[in-house]
Amino acid sequence: MSMTVLDRHEMSSAPRSAAQPRWQDGDAPLPSIYLSHGYPGLLDDELWLSELFEWAMSMPKPRGVVVVSAHWENAPTSITSPTANTPLVYDFGGFEQRFYELTYPTPDASTLGARIAAMMPDSESLHVDHNRGLDHGAWVPLRAMYPLADVPALQVSMPTHSPERLMDLGRHLRQLRHEGYLVVGSGFMTHGMPSRQLLLGTTAQPESWSVDFDSWAAQLLDDGDVAGLSRFRTDAPGMPYAHPTVEHFTPLFVTLGAADDPEGPVKTTVEGYKIGLSKRSFQLA
Repeated sequence: MSMTVLDRHEMSSAPRSAAQPRWQDGDAPLPSIYLSHGYPGLLDDELWLSELFEWAMSMPKPRGVVVVSAHWENAPTSITSPTANTPLVYDFGGFEQRFYELTYPTPDASTLGARIAAMMPDSESLHVDHNRGLDHGAWVPLRAMYPLADVPALQVSMPTHSPERLMDLGRHLRQLRHEGYLVVGSGFMTHGMPSRQLLLGTTAQPESWSVDFDSWAAQLLDDGDVAGLSRFRTDAPGMPYAHPTVEHFTPLFVTLGAADDPEGPVKTTVEGYKIGLSKRSFQLA
């Protein structure tokens, strides 16, 4: 069997990942990040794999990762199974069989699960879904970022699409960043007509709705205009084509809420387009 792009990525990145310093008490808080997680084809994209890995290498290796993914909409708020080697969720269709055979055996995340539960308000119980593992909004980018699968990882479900309530969820998770955990909102900056875009293949050029929405979001993020971003349904150009359903954009509000200053400076880490969709990803302190 010939070596895949992912095989080459993991061979080249594993030694650096093994030597990556781990977050220690007294280190600066880790950032709050929003990443465009793409689709399984990300794992065949040498540039995108490199971008995500270098982003991970720009900070200490976290004690654990908390992901709010577009692909788990569930109320009441829940977390995935914290046990080690939790099976993955292959929540996609139409791809080569090899993608359904990939594994990502993360370590036990019980300590992280307990910390998340402690962060929730008394009025909101946290359900542990022992039957659910990491979906592709988590394990695909994490496999690029931490190829050794040596970082505990849990998902928190997205119980609503209300920007205000998701900001509040992010606020509840904010303290975790100060304890060495990475808080991730995982979506896709534009996610319109994905079936058509996939049919066009990797050479698909972004359409105006994708470019216009991405430019709008980038400007408001630079301006720290959280209120403006919250009005994306009515104010953003390219709608509703950029997000016929909103679950790939709304994790952004968890990221903003988890930041120490949601209106503070944004560092853009990934730009460009894949299958015509915006890969824009960023972090805040």
